[in-house]
Amino acid sequence: MKTFWQDENGAVASAELVLIVTVLILGLIVGLSSIQHAIVAELNDIGDSSGQLNQTFWTSGFSSYKDRPESASAYTRGSGMHDERDDCDQDQCDLACDLPVREGPKAL
Repeated sequence: MKTFWQDENGAVASAELVLIVTVLILGLIVGLSSIQHAIVAELNDIGDSSGQLNQTFWTSGFSSYKDRPESASAYTRGSGMHDERDDCDQDQCDLACDLPVREGPKAL
């Protein structure tokens, strides 16, 4: 038991591994943060591009007459839609942030 208690083989290796793993985890956090910012920027670009699409559409009506122009056998009215500019197209949103407020004195 005394030999086992005084054996220090592997103690340095485990301390080195803790240091290496700590550095790797910190690097991973920074890398994932960069990836997150890149993904958010790309999704913002996709949102901006879809906001710039011309979403208007029109369908014309049609009519079908059998023998006389006053007696239509089929008639459909046309339809239309016009897309208005949204509030947040092309990053035009106004973020309402309050001004910082000082904290009052701490009560006992």
